[in-house]
Amino acid sequence: MIDQATIDRILDAAQIVDVVSEFVTLRRRGVNYIGLCPFHNEKTPSFSVSPSKGLCKCFSCGKGGNVVHFIMEHEQLSYYEALKWLAKKYNIEIKERELTEEEKQAHSLRESLFVVNQFAAEYFQDILYNNIDGQRIGMTYLRGRGFRDDIIKKFQLGYSTDSHDALAKEAIRKGYKEDFLVKTGLCYRKDDGSLRDRFWGRVIFPVHTLSGKVVAFGGRVLSAQTKNVQMKYVNSPESEIYHKSRELYGIYFAKQAIVRQDRCFLVEGYTDVISMHQSGIENVVASSGTALTSEQIRMIHRFTNNITVLYDGDGAGIKASIRGIDMLLEEGMNIKVCLLPDGDDPDSFARKHNATDYQAYINEHEVDFIRFKTNLLMEEAGKDPIKRASLISSIVRSISVIPDAIVRSVYIRECSQLLQMEEKILVEATAKLIEQARENKFKEQQRQKLRQQRTDMNAQRQESPALPSSAETSTAPAYTEGNFPPPTEVPVLDESVIPAEAYMPPTDSILPPQNEGNIPEVPDSYQSYIPTEGNEKKLFYAKEEELVRMLIRYGEKVACYEETEDGETVPRTVIDLIDSDLKADNIRFHDALHRRILEEAIRHEQDTGFSAERYFITHPEAEISQLAANLVSDRYQLSKYHSKAQKIITDEERLYELIPRLLLDFKLSIVEEELAQILRSLADPNIANDPQRCMEMMQRYKELHETQSLMAQKAGDRVILKL
Repeated sequence: MIDQATIDRILDAAQIVDVVSEFVTLRRRGVNYIGLCPFHNEKTPSFSVSPSKGLCKCFSCGKGGNVVHFIMEHEQLSYYEALKWLAKKYNIEIKERELTEEEKQAHSLRESLFVVNQFAAEYFQDILYNNIDGQRIGMTYLRGRGFRDDIIKKFQLGYSTDSHDALAKEAIRKGYKEDFLVKTGLCYRKDDGSLRDRFWGRVIFPVHTLSGKVVAFGGRVLSAQTKNVQMKYVNSPESEIYHKSRELYGIYFAKQAIVRQDRCFLVEGYTDVISMHQSGIENVVASSGTALTSEQIRMIHRFTNNITVLYDGDGAGIKASIRGIDMLLEEGMNIKVCLLPDGDDPDSFARKHNATDYQAYINEHEVDFIRFKTNLLMEEAGKDPIKRASLISSIVRSISVIPDAIVRSVYIRECSQLLQMEEKILVEATAKLIEQARENKFKEQQRQKLRQQRTDMNAQRQESPALPSSAETSTAPAYTEGNFPPPTEVPVLDESVIPAEAYMPPTDSILPPQNEGNIPEVPDSYQSYIPTEGNEKKLFYAKEEELVRMLIRYGEKVACYEETEDGETVPRTVIDLIDSDLKADNIRFHDALHRRILEEAIRHEQDTGFSAERYFITHPEAEISQLAANLVSDRYQLSKYHSKAQKIITDEERLYELIPRLLLDFKLSIVEEELAQILRSLADPNIANDPQRCMEMMQRYKELHETQSLMAQKAGDRVILKL
C-alpha cells in the first residue's frame, strides 16, 4: 500500500494537462483545454480538461475525473497502479510494504498478463544479444535488412531459438504460472498437456500499447527455415489484454511526431514502420497486415485529423487502399493516398531513400481520395456504361459517409467535374444514401434496445424470482397524490413494494472497513417505498445529487450563522447544515453512496485542514472518487477577462441562501415521490388484500403528509444571517 503522504506528493506533482496530452491532442479554449474524447467515438471535441481544478470530463459520454481516474480508465489500471504510473512519470519514490501472498494472488488478470509479456520481451531481447544463435541468425537477419543497432534496440526486437519450449521452461523456472503463459498466447498446450512455445525459431516484434506496455508479439520465420513452416508471420492470439483490431503497431513511438507534424502515415507491416523510422519519418503506424478497423482509425484521430495511406503499388495494395477509404471518411479524417512505385513497399522504398527524398516523393504523388478512386475506377471501367454507373455509385457511396456537409458538397462538385455529370444528380443520390444509412442506424438501435430490454428482464427474473413475469405485468399510468385510479383501472407495480432496505447490500459493504475515531458505527436503517434502482431521471434524485455536489465542493465552508434561542450566533458549515436539517425531518439521502459520502464528511469535518473536495476526489475507493470528480466538473468556466469585466457572484458567496433552498427542494421532492409510490402500491391487489400491510402503508402516508406540512413552517423558524 502507498502511504497518504506519498499519494499527496504524486497528486501535487501530476499536471493533468501534461498527462492527458500524452494521449489526446488538446487545444486551449478560454481557461480550459478541449480535445477528442479518448473513451468513445466522436468527431466534435467534447473532452474538457481544467488545469485549475485538475479535472477532465467528456460532456458526451460522461467519463473523466482527476488525473488518477484518467490513467485508470485509459490504461485499465487499478487505483494504486495508476498512482505508480504517475510516480514513475514524475520521478517520485514510492515506499510501500511487502504484499502478502493473498494480495499477490488478488492482482488482476490483466496486470498479470502484462507482467508475463514484459518478461517475454526481455527474454527475447536477451536471446538476440547474448545467445550464439541470436547473434548468428537473428541479429544477422536484422542487420541484413538494413536495420541499425539503435533502431533494433528502440523497437525492442528480439529472437527466439529453434527450441520448441525454451521460453516456457525459463518462465516456469522463474515462477510464472503456466495459465498466464497460455492466456497471453506465448505458449499453447499440446494434446499431452505439455507447453509449446508459439514463436520458436523467429525474429520477434513486440507490439506496444499507447502507453508503452507490451501487449502482444509478432514473429517472423527466417528464410532458411521456411521449408516446413506454412506461415511467414505468427501473431499473438486475442486475449484479455490484446485485441488486434484496437492496436496499431508503432503508435507508442509515433504519437509525439504525429502531434508535432499534425499528420500520420499509415502502412501495412512491422518492417515498414521500422524502416521509415530509420529513414527519419517517425509519424508512421501500421495496421499489422489486417484490414483497417474503426478502433484503429479513432486512435489516430486522437492525435491528428490528417492521414496519408501508403501502400504497395501492386494490385493488392491498391485494393487495400480502397477498402479503408470509406472508414476513414466516416470518421471525419482528411485523407490522402499515395501509391509507391510498382515493386516497392514502404520498407524497401525507405531503404533506398532518405527522409527528405521520401517526403518529397509523398508530397508530389499523394492525391485526395476522390481523384484517386475516380482515376483508378475509370481506368477499369473504360467505355462500358454499366461499369461507369457502378463506378459512380461507388464514389457517391464514399462521399455519403462524410459527416461534414460542407466537405461533402466540395467533393460532390469535384466529382461532378471529373465524371462530367450534373451536380444535381450526384446531390440527390448522396442524399438518398444518407437517409438510407440513418434509417438503418435507427433500426439497429431499436433492435439493440429491444435485446437489452430482454436481457435486463431475464436478469431481473433470475435475481428476483418472486417478482411477476412479463406476462403478469403491464404498463400502468403514474398516479400522484390526489390522483387515484378509477375502480376499473388497477395499476401493476413496476417494482416490488418491499422497502428499499431489502434491495441494499449488507451494511458492512457500504460502511468503511474500519471505524475511524471513537464514533460508534450505526447500521444503515434507511427505509423507503421508493425503489432503490432506476431513479436517475426522477426530480428528487437530481435535487439530491445537487446537494451532494455542494457537500463535496463546499462541505467545510461556513454557509451561514444561526442565531440560537440564547441569542448566540453560531457558525454552520455546509456539512453540519445538511446533516442537521435532514435529521430534523427524519429524511435521508435515498442513494446509498450519497449517504456514505455524508457520513464520511461528518466524521472528518473536524480534522485539521480537512477539505471535502480534495478528500473525496482522492478517495481510495474508485466509486466515490469518480462520483466526486464528476460532480465538481464544470463544462464551462468564465475566463479571467470576463471575470474582471463584470463581478460574478459565485455559489460559495451565496451558500447562506443556496443550501437551505436546495434542502427544502430536495425534501419536498422526495416526500412527493414516496407519496406517489405509496399510492401506486396501494392500488396493487396483493397489497389491498393484506390488511396489515395496507395499514402500515397508510400510516406511512399519513406521516409523510405531516412532514410535508411542517417543512414550510420549519423553513420560517430559522434566522439566517448573511456572512
